[in-house]
Amino acid sequence: MEHSPNSEFDRLTEHLNEVQHLLSRHRLVENLVNRQEMPKHSLVENIVQRENLGKLGQLLNSLDAVDAARILEALSPEDRLLVWEQIKVDRLDSILLLLLDDVREELVNASSHQTEKVSLNVFELRDGRLRQVKVANKSDLADIKPIWVDLLAPSAEMRYWIGEFFGLDLPDPNSLTDLEASARFYVEDNGEIHLHSDFLLDAENEAQNVAVAFILHKDILFSVRKEELPVFRLQRLRARTQPGYVTEGKDVLLDLYAADAEYSADALEDVYAELETVSKRVLNPQVTDDAAAQILSEIARGEDLNGRIRRNVLDTRRALSFLMRGKSLSALQHEEAREIVRDIESLDGHTTFLFGKINFLMDATVGFININQNKRVSKLTSISIIFMPINILAGIGGMSEFSMMAKDFNIEWPVAYTGFLLGSAFVGWGTYHVLKFLEARATKRALKAKG
Repeated sequence: MEHSPNSEFDRLTEHLNEVQHLLSRHRLVENLVNRQEMPKHSLVENIVQRENLGKLGQLLNSLDAVDAARILEALSPEDRLLVWEQIKVDRLDSILLLLLDDVREELVNASSHQTEKVSLNVFELRDGRLRQVKVANKSDLADIKPIWVDLLAPSAEMRYWIGEFFGLDLPDPNSLTDLEASARFYVEDNGEIHLHSDFLLDAENEAQNVAVAFILHKDILFSVRKEELPVFRLQRLRARTQPGYVTEGKDVLLDLYAADAEYSADALEDVYAELETVSKRVLNPQVTDDAAAQILSEIARGEDLNGRIRRNVLDTRRALSFLMRGKSLSALQHEEAREIVRDIESLDGHTTFLFGKINFLMDATVGFININQNKRVSKLTSISIIFMPINILAGIGGMSEFSMMAKDFNIEWPVAYTGFLLGSAFVGWGTYHVLKFLEARATKRALKAKG
């Protein structure tokens, strides 16, 4: 029995309302828990979050890919990312293909979705598009002609039987960072091209450079890595949806480098935005020590990300230069590589500018900390000056000669000490007002000099 358009719309609306209701409950309970102080606060919050997000995940994973895609498009960016992270890993690509282009790229670039570590993605060319072929063992490789074999955190066994079938040795992804710089790009005697490149991963908690090994063997691109990267997922989606986007393994490799440069540029824009926010806080004439500490933390994160972006684009430029020098690219591929290098060179100036801005903000923040410290020292100095005459008088008043003089003038000691205390207070009051007068006069002279 076919569903009418109205019934499908009503069903989708019902699912969307249910998702929004679960999101509202999650955020409401989360806010209530965060406001209250109670024993084992973090444990309670964890349980509440898991319960609400678990229900949300069950609902989303029970829907078909089309309904899930339409619901994601209808949500706000913040809710969309939270919902996206509740979808099972094996459904991600099928849903991404159904999303609008801007929503798809937003989720690919911003998601911190936890994927299953070990995976094997094999792609062959059909009708000008990449098509993923399911491969579970060595026998599945017999009937396909792949142009790209992508291995994510492969086991030793998986690397062995894939390498045995295609006649090559696949590296261990855990040892990719142990290579000497001179051994990262080379050509084997049999014509295999080996490249070991860094790709940027701008995760929510920490940015990092992930090492990826590429091998071009008989026009097939093999890639080995230990972390899922947004660049790879974006490349897979583009090649699937755009006919003629790639024609061989070298095209896939160049497009991965191009996507990495684009991803680095997006990350630079994020650094720009974060530093603009920090600048407004630094230019505030009143910056407390706590605020300065928070600002320094944000500046340090921006500096770290900017440094990783610079390292990433420089590494990509080295890889492209190696490919162009090797004369293994066609004329069209060579021109595409030159375009990518030009894009990377344009990013160098941005990273240099950001380093200068970061240094300025760092110096300004440290300057505010010094000013705050000087103010405290100045207050302590003023207090010391005020009490200096009192300390002298107190020292004299504590001498036995003072008691003898009190007896000589027939003054009772309670009266004598009371008068001494009042006199000390008067001296302190007078000293305080003299200091205030001198400070005001100095300020007036400074303003007059500026005018």
